[in-house]
Amino acid sequence: MSFQIYDEATGAVVPFEPIRPGEASIYHCGLTVQSAPHLGHIRKEVVFDVLRRWLAASGYAVRVVANVTDIDDKILNKSASLGMAWYELAYTNELALHRAYQALGCLPPNYEPRATGHIPEMIELVTRLIDAGHAYAADDGSGDVYFDVKSWSDYGELTRQKADDMMQSEDGDTRGKRDPRDFALWKGHKPDEPDTASWPSPWGRGRPGWHLECSAMAVKYLGEAFDIHGGGIDLRFPHHENELAQARAAGYPFAKYWMHNAFVTMAGEKMSKSLGNGAGVAEVTAQFPARAVRLYLTAPHYRSTIDLSDEALTEAAAQLGRIDAYLARVGVVGPGASPGPVEFSAGDLPTAFVSAMDDDLGTPAAVAVLFDAIKAGHKALDGGDVDGADDATRAVRAMLHVLGLDPGDPEWAGQLGAGAGVRADEALDGLVRFVLDERAQARANKDWAAADAIRDRLTELGVVVEDSPTGARWSLA
Repeated sequence: MSFQIYDEATGAVVPFEPIRPGEASIYHCGLTVQSAPHLGHIRKEVVFDVLRRWLAASGYAVRVVANVTDIDDKILNKSASLGMAWYELAYTNELALHRAYQALGCLPPNYEPRATGHIPEMIELVTRLIDAGHAYAADDGSGDVYFDVKSWSDYGELTRQKADDMMQSEDGDTRGKRDPRDFALWKGHKPDEPDTASWPSPWGRGRPGWHLECSAMAVKYLGEAFDIHGGGIDLRFPHHENELAQARAAGYPFAKYWMHNAFVTMAGEKMSKSLGNGAGVAEVTAQFPARAVRLYLTAPHYRSTIDLSDEALTEAAAQLGRIDAYLARVGVVGPGASPGPVEFSAGDLPTAFVSAMDDDLGTPAAVAVLFDAIKAGHKALDGGDVDGADDATRAVRAMLHVLGLDPGDPEWAGQLGAGAGVRADEALDGLVRFVLDERAQARANKDWAAADAIRDRLTELGVVVEDSPTGARWSLA
């Protein structure tokens, strides 16, 4: 089976058939940088990073563009309340976004355009829509330009809604609109807004509407037709619905597939800036290993809502401990280890893992296959099967790379196995104690050969084990 993708526009899992054979183009909507990102935002970064890695592992040449929305009503309002320039606020939070996705091992996009760098392309798109009869300048002198929803019969195709059943657009203000559902393409400059937040246009000074920005940038860098457009599920309507409408109305085929990840919640509430319940990445990775946080975001299916709690992150950290205990046993992590990036071929990936990932990024089943391979590796080591252990280790590391969790990948450089957010000595102690627990269980089962094998391996790694009446103690040789 080749890769199958859930397509929002059809509501079905369909075969992925790229526009250009052997290539895969992805556009996912980046952050509106009025504040620093929380885990809800960064889940999107992780999901699309896994998608990118899987398509690359499947043989595609992948190109990813993710924008930064650095001009918006929210940015202007927030910066005014803080008494700082809007562009300083936007840049500060753009840097925070970079730190956040880097902290969780995400590859940077091939390009990350800013909205403010593409005003000419946006004006060109608005002009194209006006000329096609799908947009109009308000006649109230405001300088606003709106998309005419009634003029586009396919409006609602992405979310499978009928335009007549929809409410007023999220713009709220109905000034100058012919229909309350019409949405802003261009917003005329207002006297209380900074002059720096406006640009000249055929309709007077102003700035782009949010939906317009993404369509213009996607077309510029990925072409009039590209493969996948996505983001968080909250962008599905109205943002992506409006993007699709204006792009198609302008004559562009635009995105072939639309995919969205579900929310991260806290106590059942959507994580959001407005609710004040966002967990910052720096805050969470100060308490839990960064790779464990990534595992927490990756293991559930991307279309499943996940709830953030200390218990959930503790469980993810324990799972990471099982992974790194195996990697320590085979010398990938631990004192003196410097594994470097894993080199693997498609044949190194277990068939069950491939089937899971091909099934719309089925990470829950894929993670289960990963742990099965770890068990097989331990069994091979216990039995002295060197070739079997090597095969298992190669498979484990190949799967970890696809999931963005392999400690040898450059994204985790300088972060001992457990990842950022935990001191190296604490990480090492956790890993060794996990292995010693395995040894204690072997001793309890009177499996002296396995217990001795574990101790011998630790000795080879420079870990001295001393048994005492209160349990095993360890130190570095």
